[in-house]
Amino acid sequence: MSQIGVFFGTTSGSTRKVAKMIKKRFDDAVMAAPLNINRTDAEVFASYPLLLLGTSTVGEGQLPGASADSEASWEEAMVKLAGVDLSGKTVALFGLGDQSRYPERFASGLRDLYEFVISKGAAVVGQWPTEGYEFEQSRAVVDGQFVGLVLDLSNQSQLTEARLDAWLKQIAPVFGLPG
Repeated sequence: MSQIGVFFGTTSGSTRKVAKMIKKRFDDAVMAAPLNINRTDAEVFASYPLLLLGTSTVGEGQLPGASADSEASWEEAMVKLAGVDLSGKTVALFGLGDQSRYPERFASGLRDLYEFVISKGAAVVGQWPTEGYEFEQSRAVVDGQFVGLVLDLSNQSQLTEARLDAWLKQIAPVFGLPG
């Protein structure tokens, strides 16, 4: 079994797309296929020592929550994962947002995911600079950097590949991936 699990929550399918891009770049090094967080259980999630977790941001800057679109629910997943201990595990986060439509809460849902894994004892790596983005506010910024990779597929899709490659190269040594 691979050491790296890739899990995502999505509302429009964009976060799943990024998760698949990660899988494609590291094929055999990560799990068989990225998993929607709602389609896994706590034991599978906890079985990976290295986790790549992705989310979109919805509403007023939250994680995707319970709705008619069950694919989106990080909110429900966190309840399911409440008893999981992530001590000794390493997590890298990626999040999607729209800095033009939501500049006052750009990618803010990523902060909730960050706080969740930190509260469970995980070490978070892969912080990302805020330079090159145009937004007013984001709760995903801690100590002047995003808590993980932030992508804007709506307004900066032309930068997605380069940003993803640079971020994966940054976390590769920690995750035992080829640089």
